[in-house]
Amino acid sequence: MFIRSTPLVLACLLAAGCSSVTPNYDARFGEAVRDARKKMTLNPNAGKNGDPVTGMDGRASREAMVQYQESYKKPPPVTNVINIGGQIGGTAK
Repeated sequence: MFIRSTPLVLACLLAAGCSSVTPNYDARFGEAVRDARKKMTLNPNAGKNGDPVTGMDGRASREAMVQYQESYKKPPPVTNVINIGGQIGGTAK
């Protein structure tokens, strides 16, 4: 009896090993990324709004753009933040 059922059990095990579970995973692939992107988007329809930005006058807007462009011409000076062996918040004596 055992010898006759062994090929049947072996065939069932081989058939089960060939089955795939990926269609269940593939159906929701990337869902977490899409959900995170939706949660980080403040206003998804912002590009459809043709109104100009309100809250800044022309002079303030122009100065902001000039300062932005100037920041690439002359970057701020680099400061050394590593202070090994020095005093914090005072002058050395």
